[in-house]
Amino acid sequence: MRVGITDLPLHCGECPAWLFQRMKKLGKALTEIIVFEYGKDEFLRRISNPFFFQSFACVVGFDWHSSGTTTTLTGALKEANLKEFGIAVLGGKGKASKKTPQEIEALAEEFSFSDKKIEELEKASKLAAKVDNVALQDGFQLYHHSFIVTEGGKWAVIQQGMNLENKYARRYHWLSEKVKSFVNEPHLAICCDMKTKPLNMVAEESEEARKCCVDLVNDNPIHLKKYLAPSKEQKTLFKYLKMPVEHEIELDNYKALQEAFEQQPKNFEELLQIKGIGPKTIRALALISNLVFGAELSWRDPVKYSFAHGGKDGHPYPIDRKTYDESIRLLQEAIQQAKLNNKEKIEVIKRLNAFFKI
Repeated sequence: MRVGITDLPLHCGECPAWLFQRMKKLGKALTEIIVFEYGKDEFLRRISNPFFFQSFACVVGFDWHSSGTTTTLTGALKEANLKEFGIAVLGGKGKASKKTPQEIEALAEEFSFSDKKIEELEKASKLAAKVDNVALQDGFQLYHHSFIVTEGGKWAVIQQGMNLENKYARRYHWLSEKVKSFVNEPHLAICCDMKTKPLNMVAEESEEARKCCVDLVNDNPIHLKKYLAPSKEQKTLFKYLKMPVEHEIELDNYKALQEAFEQQPKNFEELLQIKGIGPKTIRALALISNLVFGAELSWRDPVKYSFAHGGKDGHPYPIDRKTYDESIRLLQEAIQQAKLNNKEKIEVIKRLNAFFKI
């Protein structure tokens, strides 16, 4: 089950070096306190929650609602090196995202992962990306993929896609302990101001269509050509039915169907993992399943802050560097005292939280 989805406006620019260095320190201190008090698994649960993630970014001083929130915060946590707490942040933006499998393998010895666990983690990383890029066609092209894993082998995925037409980015959150199926209802819907009308092949309503897609590729793909290149009579019929735009069938990569046929996938999850099976292939198979065999498709969009030190662009107010540094110092000192079995300062922080809830 995906934990949530957030839409954010695309913003250009970079995080200033003086802020990024502080973000690493404060982010590491906050992470250490959460792990110290509640454990590594709880940190994964929180970071995979879009509300917590957004608040975390605001606390460390980045833009409260921009696309850069995702890439900068995960980048800061990666460079902060959380491995001493039994947590590793892998992947990243652009080319860095493609290095995730190699980073998982490199982490194996340090975290004592078995070959089977490495295989499971690599599959989770690839499938989470494939689902959000191919099975859920919501108009956002993935360009960022962060894979956060604990030494116990549990993981969270935070990835982001871009839509240049509406100038928005969409962030997707995954949590391993909630994943029962990668291809059946992996979303926990979150209200958002902007929604699209996507082809949602991981919705419950699309279950029959998923099965139909697998049956279609396991049959000889030559039988699909009559649907991809309809006769004059069929074209007349389609025109008469006045099919909506989303039902235009287009398939550029026929070779991928042939490869899928040779591999004979057992289910939709295996179909997604076949190299070359992209959005257009899945869309064509889904629409054929719907138009020819009547399999229902879903067009449902699976898509709701806090400020401590200000934001880099001066919203809601400029960052006060002195206050920021003092926060880092106080948190680091509280952690050190707690390690010496003196939890007084951490208890003070807890009491402040209770005070503001009154």
